[in-house]
Amino acid sequence: MERLKLVLQYFQSNSESISNGICIILALVSVKLYTSFDFNCPCLPQYNKLYSLGVMIVPPIILFFLGILVNRHTGVMMDEWMRPIGNRSKNPAVVKYLFSAMIQRALLAPMVWILVTLLDGKIFICAFSVSVDPALFSGMPNNTGLDVLKIMAKVPCKEDVIFRNSSFRKAVSRYVRCHSQAIGWSILLFLIVLGALGRLIKPCFDDHATFLQTRYWSNYLDVEQKLFDETCVLHARDFARKCVVQFFEDVREDSLRLPHPVFISKFREEWDDEEEEQLHGITKQEQVDQLLHKWYYNKPELDVSRIAYRPRPCVTWENHEGKTLYSDV
Repeated sequence: MERLKLVLQYFQSNSESISNGICIILALVSVKLYTSFDFNCPCLPQYNKLYSLGVMIVPPIILFFLGILVNRHTGVMMDEWMRPIGNRSKNPAVVKYLFSAMIQRALLAPMVWILVTLLDGKIFICAFSVSVDPALFSGMPNNTGLDVLKIMAKVPCKEDVIFRNSSFRKAVSRYVRCHSQAIGWSILLFLIVLGALGRLIKPCFDDHATFLQTRYWSNYLDVEQKLFDETCVLHARDFARKCVVQFFEDVREDSLRLPHPVFISKFREEWDDEEEEQLHGITKQEQVDQLLHKWYYNKPELDVSRIAYRPRPCVTWENHEGKTLYSDV
């Protein structure tokens, strides 16, 4: 349980970890889909390859676009790429970094599907059993009245009567499955070696300081968007609350006979005691629309010197001799 809690805390720590968790879930879903998929080869020369390529290609394409759809980097990248320049210049390196991260995560589930199908071998047998030379194996049925091509196309169908009490089908299936698994393991080895070489060679050619800057600002864009959304939610909540209170007060003033709602009286005292004003002076619909318009077309420049070095009040207590007893900044 402790390990499970640590894993969950990692995946909830930031958006990048959440994206990694979603990609891993998609990869596991692809494996589950394949194992529960009812694979039925048509066992016809003209349809075997078409059916097999469809099973091999179509689900990975769906999983790829699904990975792009659920990846948070997609929205952040598109917002940064399409936004007007305004007061903040665009950094192509950040967009490139986000695009690379999005593609890498989106490719995980499709690659898992392709590797699982190759290591399992059923689809490969269906697609390429007709390409095997039957002379390499003994025991091919000769009294069926079918030509060699149709017999080889029926190899994936183990229930077919022409292969009853015959080892020919099993021998051809093992032969094709060996090639399929060899291709699958080769692709997996190539991807692992490519990733290892990329990790080892990339620092030799790229400026690590530039990479750190790119990664920092890509994370900044994600955090900034999340904080803006959270602030908008708080503002909308307070705006709606005050709008409802104002409506009830207006109705009460108009009728003069309606008692003040109890829940309004109760919560009004609490709202009046709040030190922080969530509306930030934005009290009209036109002001809200203007604010959102300005946020999109004129993002603030990346300079917080004015608020970072804003003077803070200092409270100091001194005794009758002028000595400082307590100081709070």
